[in-house]
Amino acid sequence: MRKVVFAATQFACSWDRAGNVARARQLVGAAAAQGANVVLLQELFETPYFCQDQLAVHFALALPFEGHPLIAEMAELAERLHVVLPVSFFEKAGHAYFNSLAMVDADGRIMGVYRKSHIPAGPGYQEKYYFTPGDTGFRVWRTRFGILGCGICWDQWFPEAARAMALQGAEALFYPTAIGSEPPPAPPVDSRDHWQRVMQGHAGANCMPVVASNRIGTERGAAGEITFYGSSFIADATGAIVAELARDQEGTVLAAFDLDEVMRARASWGLFRDRRPDLYGPLQTHGQ
Repeated sequence: MRKVVFAATQFACSWDRAGNVARARQLVGAAAAQGANVVLLQELFETPYFCQDQLAVHFALALPFEGHPLIAEMAELAERLHVVLPVSFFEKAGHAYFNSLAMVDADGRIMGVYRKSHIPAGPGYQEKYYFTPGDTGFRVWRTRFGILGCGICWDQWFPEAARAMALQGAEALFYPTAIGSEPPPAPPVDSRDHWQRVMQGHAGANCMPVVASNRIGTERGAAGEITFYGSSFIADATGAIVAELARDQEGTVLAAFDLDEVMRARASWGLFRDRRPDLYGPLQTHGQ
């Protein structure tokens, strides 16, 4: 038996960067006190979601991966609480900027960086202005509490990303997120259920747990506002949601899994046995 406890958090962010980090630390501590081994924080939690607007001043928020003070602070926390922490941050690398994630193991060791592969662009979500498409490829990490794969927000809509991490040996998938209402001129679509169902599909199709963390609250930009719909959740290896936070609920949610039991179920179901990579050539195109 390899019993692990995964946790997702969610909270509202402001321009008080120290306050945001302090709240993240408190929620990680609360999850650890309840027995969590891996705690997922939301995307770019150090600040509001600045990608609502195209403003050059926001590039000053980015710092290099090496020596990043947020990662160092969260690594100290991970070591003290003996938890694994995927840490979302805004990365500056030379003249490029990335939406990145550092994986921190339960001993505080910084295992490496993943750079977001899929970059959205649309009203309220102007990420292509800020972020270069990631160049790390999809990554998994062999942590103290399982082999973990992490995508970032828009990555979660792509089954190819989930499958790529599963094929590298991931035993669970984690997605830090910032998503909510669609400001004009986009149509007033509530994507909450769609968002959850897509990731539930990743869990069911790959026979492994999925954890998603989203922010809450209304954030106002220069051209409009977004109300983030929270609803952070944990799905089991069949895709069923087994733990969930409400749309406006600050806090943590946890679920326990036996990764050995999940592994046996994944092997017995045969989804990886019966794959046909020789037929999947169209996946390497934009359409035919």
